Amino acid sequence: MSFLIGTVSGALVAGGVYYGFSNTINTRTNKLRKDLHSLSHRFKVDPTQLTTPTASERITQRPFSALVQSRWNRQVDVLFKSVAEWDRHATAWARQILYGGDAVSKEGSARK
Repeated sequence: MSFLIGTVSGALVAGGVYYGFSNTINTRTNKLRKDLHSLSHRFKVDPTQLTTPTASERITQRPFSALVQSRWNRQVDVLFKSVAEWDRHATAWARQILYGGDAVSKEGSARK
């Protein structure tokens, strides 16, 4: 009995694999047939009728997205500059606390 069940299950698996491959090949063949048909039609058409847009015509203008991007970049720039300023203030404050009030003026004159 197990020999019969094994044979039948093997036949079902083989049938499923065969159907899967055959369906894939059929689908790809139909797609290639359609592509070849459209290409042959383009070869038959007079090339002067086929107009392709120039590179400048293919560029789409997006003023809203450009506006959003520029405002985002400005906000990020302001954020980084303010964080750098806070860091300078915190460093100066820490030096003043650790080394006394005169350390800030010495450090500022050493940079110049």
